[in-house]
Amino acid sequence: MKLFYVLISLLLLLPPSFAGSTPNLVIIFADDLGYGDLGSYGSPVIRTPNLDRMAAEGLRFTDFYSAAEVCTPSRAALLTGRYPIRSGMCGNRRVLFPNSKGGLPPAEITIAEALQPAGYATAHIGKWHLGIHEGSRPNEQGFDFSFGLPYSNDMDARAEILKGKGGSGSPNPPHDGWNVPLLRDGKIVEQPADQTTLTKRYTDEAVKFITEKKGGPFFLYFAHTFPHVPMFASPAFKGKSRAGIYGDAVEEIDWSTGEILEALRRHELAENTLVFFTSDNGPWLIMGDQGGSAGLLRDGKGSTWEGGMRVPGIAWMPGRIKPGVTPQLAHTMDLLPTALALAGTPAPDGLTLDGTDLSPLLFESKTLPPRPFFYYRGDQLFACRLGEWKAHFKTQTGYGQPKPESHEPPLLFHLGRDPSEKRNVAADHADALAQIQQAVKGHQSGIVPGAPQLR
Repeated sequence: MKLFYVLISLLLLLPPSFAGSTPNLVIIFADDLGYGDLGSYGSPVIRTPNLDRMAAEGLRFTDFYSAAEVCTPSRAALLTGRYPIRSGMCGNRRVLFPNSKGGLPPAEITIAEALQPAGYATAHIGKWHLGIHEGSRPNEQGFDFSFGLPYSNDMDARAEILKGKGGSGSPNPPHDGWNVPLLRDGKIVEQPADQTTLTKRYTDEAVKFITEKKGGPFFLYFAHTFPHVPMFASPAFKGKSRAGIYGDAVEEIDWSTGEILEALRRHELAENTLVFFTSDNGPWLIMGDQGGSAGLLRDGKGSTWEGGMRVPGIAWMPGRIKPGVTPQLAHTMDLLPTALALAGTPAPDGLTLDGTDLSPLLFESKTLPPRPFFYYRGDQLFACRLGEWKAHFKTQTGYGQPKPESHEPPLLFHLGRDPSEKRNVAADHADALAQIQQAVKGHQSGIVPGAPQLR
């Protein structure tokens, strides 16, 4: 009888539409994909029919955010549901490098670790970039299986590549320019990795995982290498896009997404699998044609302007998620609390989370409670959004501006009327600024920075 009551309690934790079943979760995470790089987000030149169909069948977010403006902290935030300052996964060096001593602390709890006790099979496929040392690697952070690169594909470059000759931003980068390894469960299977084959090989591994674990439940974290430079595409896609090699790489990611969704349909898992597609940060604009587009948003990767952190966000679960478009603010840190709700698993005791469960919005079309969003660059708070208002306390372009510019009073923009952040209206809306500053005060009073990992 005790076991019976425990099971009933767990079922009651599930959203109403999932009582009696345990849903699967797939997160597809692009690298440096801009807000304006998908057809469903306005791209006139990159063809993304599978992602566009996913958006049409699911819920497309217009105001979805990564929790950081560059790779390492954004990935830490997604997997832990916490601002990266809490884990120490941010700082002046910005990302982890092959010679970095730190990594995601073992004490941090990832989505994979949170789901394993609920019986989930877990897999990481693609880019990791959260540490290469003991305790920080995928198989030590809750993943049963891992296949991919340990960090960004532009690292481990030849000396002349580092000096910019035929560099990573080239439309035709040298195939042998980078010595980054391809790992399976921590063991090297190829070095240097053949980057022209990565998207296809990742996809094959993802489909294989879904097929093998179709009895469920499972969690797949599929973190693409591209469209981060250097840009490569397989022969089937290279030279096929109007947008050059950048478009080729994005169109191959679109194909890959189609393969994942088709595998779920083929195994009759689509209605019991939440698939979420997003990006780790905005486009790397200084890379020119290899840098993507933020659409109407200002700036890109590396900045706390909207183009640096507002990214595509698409949630798909046929028959469970009503098709539509939502302007409600959400972000990658919401995915861990949402995963816990899907699994009917409470948050671990004493764990401070910065996200919220999206289930009421996704499955019941309910409005989420108002909440602030904080824009960090490294370990410094640069801006805050509350409702439609965004205040900048400091600004700095993604690349090329040596020091940030401080603002007193802060800059203020109404993102509903001015998503491009062109018109500072602080002088006319002291009340909005006061509310944001109060939210910042409350946030900072509860922040305990983790030991720095990126030094």
